[in-house]
Amino acid sequence: AYADYIGFILTLNEGVKGKKLTFEYRVSEAIEKLVALLNTLDRWIDETPPVDQPSRFGNKAYRTWYAKLDEEAENLVSTVVPPQLAAAVPEVAVYLKESVGNSTRIDYGTGHEAAFAAFLCCLCKIGVLRVDDQIAIVFKVFNRYLEVMRKLQKTYRMEPAGSQGVWGLDDFQFLPFIWGSSQLIDHPYLEPRHFVDEKAVNENHKDYMFLECILFITEMKTGPFAEHSNQLWNISAVPSWSKVNQGLIRMYKAECLEKFPVIQHFKFGSLLPIHPVTSG
Repeated sequence: AYADYIGFILTLNEGVKGKKLTFEYRVSEAIEKLVALLNTLDRWIDETPPVDQPSRFGNKAYRTWYAKLDEEAENLVSTVVPPQLAAAVPEVAVYLKESVGNSTRIDYGTGHEAAFAAFLCCLCKIGVLRVDDQIAIVFKVFNRYLEVMRKLQKTYRMEPAGSQGVWGLDDFQFLPFIWGSSQLIDHPYLEPRHFVDEKAVNENHKDYMFLECILFITEMKTGPFAEHSNQLWNISAVPSWSKVNQGLIRMYKAECLEKFPVIQHFKFGSLLPIHPVTSG
């Protein structure tokens, strides 16, 4: 599972290198169907407004929203997977259900984000998504997923799961910083020091996932950037985007994929099995 998962992440990292979100890329039927699935989840948020409750965080209406996904997940996945691959639906649907947060704790973190990447990885393994879908997987599907997750986090005031507070990279996400830094490699004028500059972010966030993440942080947090997002502030001092990208990949392995509190919740099955890698 680890080898396949990290291979998938790095393949996509290579695929989006130096490309803007507005880049022209091929959009297959499977990609369109995945976006439609995410649009459904988005619509359900609109249909499930937050309830009045004493505590500010963790709005209980999230559980109502989640129950709907729990019930409909296999049907949703069936819209993406062709009938001849129907046997894979129950297994793939598990990753979708795991990717939107925890309904008991009403929290969301990088483990949930990893489940969504695993969901996409499984769709590649069964042949629903193909090699030439690479750019669309990140720019269209994953980007739409991020929009829906931000809406969930905002609407239901979700807690960060296993957040390292000010020492973590971000309360909720990690992958868009990896892929987003790859997009910026060899950019003619945007350097890592520019992402802490409000003007640069406002002018370029629609083209770059990394800057979109920074914008969301500044909308959600108050006070000096160096205080609420210390790790990102440190990264802004790195001289090049390729160094940022390499450093974030190392950090992702160490802080997410190799941390028991994150990975204890990861689901293994026939598509992402928990077997040792056979060399050769």
